[in-house]
Amino acid sequence: MRINKFLAEQGVASRRRADELVAAGRVTINQKVARPGDDVATGDVVTLDGNQLSHKVKFEYYLLNKPKGCVCTAKDDKGRKTVLDLLPEGAGRVFPVGRLDYDTEGILILTNDGELAYRLTAPQSEIPKTYLIKVEGTMTAAQVNRLRAGVEIEKGVVTKKCKINVIETDKNFTKLHVTLTEGKNREIRKMFEVVGKKVVFLKRIKVGELTLTGLDRGACRKLSQDEVFYLKNL
Repeated sequence: MRINKFLAEQGVASRRRADELVAAGRVTINQKVARPGDDVATGDVVTLDGNQLSHKVKFEYYLLNKPKGCVCTAKDDKGRKTVLDLLPEGAGRVFPVGRLDYDTEGILILTNDGELAYRLTAPQSEIPKTYLIKVEGTMTAAQVNRLRAGVEIEKGVVTKKCKINVIETDKNFTKLHVTLTEGKNREIRKMFEVVGKKVVFLKRIKVGELTLTGLDRGACRKLSQDEVFYLKNL
């Protein structure tokens, strides 16, 4: 098993982050500093920052209704609340799958299953994620269609086609559902800036068909076996 996959299965981090840990020289295999691409066999002694990792892992899966005002990291150098502070007592060492901005709320999965995390966030997986958005003022059909077709949000960075439905509008605001199959940094806010619109509310309401039904803002629960099976087969 590749070292990045082994670390991901340990719940240390995603495979991408695991590669960074290895490259930084923080991982050893049988007392030798690991290199990217190294393999781990049964019985090998693997350490991270000097701490030995077990070959046995119990995966945990949580669904959080992230509120605004907390960050998707384990620690914050500004002392802000993190999503890990909202986990129930007794929860294991898990990490957020992907990120939601400080001012963005909604559905967030946390797990120590690195393979699932990789699958849900890898661009090639094209997992649909749906957001409820509120922007100031009205939007024209031309603006909506332009966003659906894809726009350049940074030099050389063009968004993929997406689904957009206007669900409510008046002269003061417009509410929309937007479904993306990618997850660029602050993508939705940047998309709407391109057409001259400011996003004043942003909430992720679905991952695939998984929703927040019955889960209050800031609340967290374990995913059911059926939900985990669904996510693994998206």
